[in-house]
Amino acid sequence: MTFALTDEQKSQFEADGFLVIRGFFTQQWADRLLAKSRQLLKDFDVSSHPMTQFVGTSDPASKKHVGDDYFLESGDKIRFFFEPAAFDQDGKLNRPKELAVNKIGHALAMLDPDFRAFSFSDDVKALVRDLGFHTDPRVVQSMVICKNPVVGGAVNVHDDQTFLTTEPSTAMGLWFALEDATAENGCLSFVPGSHKTNRLTQRLVRVAGGGTDIVRVPGTEDVAEVDWEGPEVEWVAAPCAAGDLVLIHGAVIHRSERNLSDKSRFIYTFHCIEGSATWLDDNWLQPTPEMPFPPLFSTPATPESVAPAA
Repeated sequence: MTFALTDEQKSQFEADGFLVIRGFFTQQWADRLLAKSRQLLKDFDVSSHPMTQFVGTSDPASKKHVGDDYFLESGDKIRFFFEPAAFDQDGKLNRPKELAVNKIGHALAMLDPDFRAFSFSDDVKALVRDLGFHTDPRVVQSMVICKNPVVGGAVNVHDDQTFLTTEPSTAMGLWFALEDATAENGCLSFVPGSHKTNRLTQRLVRVAGGGTDIVRVPGTEDVAEVDWEGPEVEWVAAPCAAGDLVLIHGAVIHRSERNLSDKSRFIYTFHCIEGSATWLDDNWLQPTPEMPFPPLFSTPATPESVAPAA
């Protein structure tokens, strides 16, 4: 029997914009994907790496976002992005590479056989169908976020539609805990119900000449920005255990704190978008002719052959 959401879970997700599903997958699967993540970290060659750091939403004030070719061309590859705090003043790693990586992405769901078997499993397909994706949901931005001890950086206030924009907006995140996520090691926090009032006013886009930038969405110049960290805003933490799944509406406001503990917080995540929606051609992430965004419902979990990591 495949997974099915209860009516109560559907109502809660609709009301809050996020939902923690306890025990969605087994400890055996969590261990398998965690072991593969650590193996990938052990095996990648740092000597030829451009030392790309993932800044993303962790530095909104300076609008500094990763945008080199190594990042922008990662949509059909398995690549490794470092934590900014993992470098010393001379630009050298201050810890072993396995403990210095922010994330591994962005095509794990297609290129790694373990992550592919998990991503295109019957339970995942049934869940997404249960959530109303009936036509042609596509899998985008599959990645492991490591949140390594001490060095794992904060991800500040954001919504996912800013970075994965479709018209109409359809992005939904599936966030799978491979290890326990706690207040100490950087679990997610949300503003419940914010997806109902939050309006898309800015986007991360590719810019002419290379790189990325945050730009204002046309027609929203007069929309007042909300201070989501103001004293009147209620934030709710969402700690979870290995095997739990967190569903994330594309417009819900969320964040995670730095990992100040001695325990890592590895998670696997990807997003679904409706294939019938328009994927904007200036989004930072773009499909390639060799690897279009795979259709969730019709992509087999175990193909005859899987391309190697690159």
